[in-house]
Amino acid sequence: MSALEEWIAVQARFAATRMLRAISATDLVLERTGFGQRVVPAPGSVLASRVPAHYDPDPDYFFHWFRDAAIVIDALRVALAAGYAEHSAVDHFPEFVQFSLSLQALAGREFLQRSRLRARVQPGFLQYLRSDAELSALSGQAILGDTRVNADGTPDFIRWSRPQYDGPALEAITLLRWWQQVPELHAHPALQTSVSELIRTELAFTLAHLHDASSDIWEEASGYHYYTQLLQAEALGRGAEWLEHTGGRERAAAQRSAAAETLARLDGFWDRSAGFYGSQERSAADDSAPRLDIAVVLGVLHAGRITGSHSVLDPKTQATLTALEEFFEARYPINRDRPPGHAPTLGRYPGDHYYGGGAWFLATLAAAEFYFKLAQALHGGAMPSCGRCGPTHRRTVRFQSNSTRPPVRRAPPGTCHGATRHSSLRRRAGNWPVVPLQTQSRQ
Repeated sequence: MSALEEWIAVQARFAATRMLRAISATDLVLERTGFGQRVVPAPGSVLASRVPAHYDPDPDYFFHWFRDAAIVIDALRVALAAGYAEHSAVDHFPEFVQFSLSLQALAGREFLQRSRLRARVQPGFLQYLRSDAELSALSGQAILGDTRVNADGTPDFIRWSRPQYDGPALEAITLLRWWQQVPELHAHPALQTSVSELIRTELAFTLAHLHDASSDIWEEASGYHYYTQLLQAEALGRGAEWLEHTGGRERAAAQRSAAAETLARLDGFWDRSAGFYGSQERSAADDSAPRLDIAVVLGVLHAGRITGSHSVLDPKTQATLTALEEFFEARYPINRDRPPGHAPTLGRYPGDHYYGGGAWFLATLAAAEFYFKLAQALHGGAMPSCGRCGPTHRRTVRFQSNSTRPPVRRAPPGTCHGATRHSSLRRRAGNWPVVPLQTQSRQ
């Protein structure tokens, strides 16, 4: 085992151990005094943060976010397969499934009547409450678009960016991966039935809201977003395959058609003049909507797309990541005069001001994951996608070798992006230490 592999193994086990503490964290209690609320996480809930903060100054993320929870439960599968977590941690999966199913029984109107919400909230905090009408509308599948719930399984009554439709799609993808890649799941008929019910619910919701605007991953803007739409397309495509094997051929055909339509729509997010995929669809009301954003890269990674359009092999996706690297390399002082062989740290997007808008380890690690998966794909003999390349594309891909940091390279205008870069990508990947990590790619 190389030094890099040893370092990754140690870090992965540490991260897995800390991550597990956020799942079914029934040992914790959070008091939101201003709201007259006491939260004890229920089994199966996944905390976005265990920190009991109250915007003092750390934000209060003591919630079960649907998107975050799906990512964590998928990471649990990867950690178990790689040996980074004890086998007993698999017990968190059925807890998560049951918790997720229980949320569909929530009834906002009953919650308002039972909780006497406004009577217990301090006067200064009433301004942060959602309206009674909004809370009363929460019932059944409507909760799936509600972004987050309290970790005890009760509705979140605090105003927030809603609706968000990436969570149900990502949860469907996660559940499908467990179904396909964890054989022991099928040895438990009751669990298999619950997972099947939850998958069908998530897929039906995703299809029903495919053409509805929603808040973005950063919970800052409403519209049609690359991240959300790619996850929806991937969920429907994977779900169609699953339905064909589980007796739902008619629904499978509808989902497959919807997935193809959505992928075609995502092609329109390409900004030819700027040379990257915009994170939001341009509209007549907002011509500035397409923006450079790490959310595009995160969408590709969370969807697990390795080949084809909108994948790590898509030259336009690669160009988007390169554009991010170029911007943040020039923007952040931390990137100046860094040692050879070190990649730049990245942020979310140009103009980000949230908590200073500085470099973010999640964005930087997303770039690293992207390149590892690209290298793995090339080592496996995959070819970069071709045939859709236009002369205005950015022709750049960076690989960090063991010793030197190669310069950004651009192909001559008018040449095919994929064809001109395949041999150089193979050479760069050949010098890269490719670790046989578990991936989220479609098998």
